[in-house]
Amino acid sequence: MRPAGGSKNQRKEKKQTGITDLGKRSAKRLYNYVRTMRIIGGKAKGRILKFPSTSKERPTSDFLRETLFNLLGSLEGKSFLDLFAGSGSVGIEAASRGAKEVVLIEGNRRIALSLQNNIAACGLNKECRVITRNVGDGLGDLFKNKYEFDFIFADPPYGRGLVEKTIVLLKNNPVWAEESVIIIQHPAREDVVLLLDEKTILEDQRKYGDNVLTFLKMECS
Repeated sequence: MRPAGGSKNQRKEKKQTGITDLGKRSAKRLYNYVRTMRIIGGKAKGRILKFPSTSKERPTSDFLRETLFNLLGSLEGKSFLDLFAGSGSVGIEAASRGAKEVVLIEGNRRIALSLQNNIAACGLNKECRVITRNVGDGLGDLFKNKYEFDFIFADPPYGRGLVEKTIVLLKNNPVWAEESVIIIQHPAREDVVLLLDEKTILEDQRKYGDNVLTFLKMECS
């Protein structure tokens, strides 16, 4: 008599592949549920990034990324922090374009795993590190370990009031120096200027449709 659940080899195959009694057709739909983007510049140019497709994901478009990195100029030898990393398209792009150290903070474990896979596929394991924590805790850890980044990019999920919270978190965890540039991507309906104090300087602001790139510098206390 065959044991319940199939033979030993069949059960082993199910465990390894993640295919359960839902059937191979359901599993195929699950594994195909991904979205893709590509690296548009640098040594990993043309590499495809794959990440889980969820309703919360809103990756930075090719156009915005190209615009952003054109404005930032050379990243050779620089350090780069990517908050709310999501697909990793910005942080991995920074590493591809010459940043020597890139830290990506992403709280969703499934998405963080796809980040690790994308980094490996691009051959950028040496330059990139993923922190699987929420942004507040991740920034706290970096501050305790005395990190300072040349560039900090934040693209918090739209419509949740996270822009102001992100600015406060950065003030409370200064992982930046006087000359560091902080870039926040946010919807046009959120006026970041109203959230700034005398120690947070607006350097530049560029609007592209409903998206805005705001460039800030923060004065050290």
